[in-house]
Amino acid sequence: MEVKYAVHPEDAKLYDTQRIRKEFHSSDLMGEDVIKMIYTHYDRFIYGTAFPKSKSLSLPTYDELKADYFLERRELGIINVGGKGTVTVDGEVFELGNLEALYVGKGSKEVTFASADGSDAAQFYLNSAPAHKEYPTKKATQSDANIVELGAVETSNERTLYQYIHEDGIQSCQLVMGYTELKKGSVWNTFPPHTHERRMEVYFYFDIPGDNIVMHYMGQPQETRHIAMKNFEAVVSPPWSIHSGSGTSNYRFIWGMAGENKAFTDMDGEPLQGVL
Repeated sequence: MEVKYAVHPEDAKLYDTQRIRKEFHSSDLMGEDVIKMIYTHYDRFIYGTAFPKSKSLSLPTYDELKADYFLERRELGIINVGGKGTVTVDGEVFELGNLEALYVGKGSKEVTFASADGSDAAQFYLNSAPAHKEYPTKKATQSDANIVELGAVETSNERTLYQYIHEDGIQSCQLVMGYTELKKGSVWNTFPPHTHERRMEVYFYFDIPGDNIVMHYMGQPQETRHIAMKNFEAVVSPPWSIHSGSGTSNYRFIWGMAGENKAFTDMDGEPLQGVL
């Protein structure tokens, strides 16, 4: 498991492109028949993938966790961005279609990922945060999500949010998770820009067609930087950083958060005129 350490914003101002990508960016996340995990010291959040193309995959524990099993002191959120698959939790099988979600509570000992058809394999994106209380494992489809329509065609940011794990949805200790899709003709996400000092966030960009890219913007509002994102790549957003992007086409991204609260609207807005 790769480990990423926390970065002070004053230090981040001095980073060149390669250092910014090293500290905040993750590429090549979807590896066939492997589980890939990244541990960030921001709220001890873990993000990664499970891509069971020709065999099932079992969630391991890692030495960094000092735990007998992965979810001994953690909770887990899963969204399937591929074909049909299953997640088996302590013997109970949950079928997940494309863009369906599963929350797995603290104390679950065995988690296994499988695809229904290897030629159209499931591709599971994973978020995990420390947990102090057990909540029941629960599946959600798109119809179960809290759907929020935002933006407008005129501002090139018409988009739909699907909230799965949040304060009024699937209950968790601190994990918040869902995804956003941009409508055709819209390319900007997460505007107006904001930070939230009480929570960190990770974006996982997917369904970026062909050779298109998304330019992800981060940094303190008066000291912004950019990271070029391709399909199936993730970026860590520290609490002090804005997190927005503009693409060469429309796209989708999964957002996952952890920190002091689960209030999706708890943010510190920044006027567009104040962003540099």
